[in-house]
Amino acid sequence: MKKLFGVIIVFAGLLASPVFGQELVGSYVAYIGEDDLYNSRGQRLTQPWQVLRQDRANFHRFGISQRGDEDDPYFDSINNRAAMERMVMNGHIDRAARRNLLRGGATVFVRIYGRGSVGRSVRVTVVR
Repeated sequence: MKKLFGVIIVFAGLLASPVFGQELVGSYVAYIGEDDLYNSRGQRLTQPWQVLRQDRANFHRFGISQRGDEDDPYFDSINNRAAMERMVMNGHIDRAARRNLLRGGATVFVRIYGRGSVGRSVRVTVVR
């Protein structure tokens, strides 16, 4: 219980800190399950940004979610999911986070930064 409380405190602090002067325009928590590791044609995904995009497509488009998945105000749009994929692809992902995303069974904390309703960057934290 102490560990969970500590994780919550750390993530609350992360949510409060803006990235490069941008404001937080949305955030969500999701559990990366087996369904999130495959695209809609059944092919295994090989990149973390693909898994994150599939998780949001599963949630918003296909109605597939796992325990712990939250709604978000941003990725119900296919264009915004594509933009998120590009932001993650062009950003930095450390090896442990990459490995945990691709294995599944991890929880992600995603924060979208930008102005108004336009996201410009995402910050993804992965916890196993």
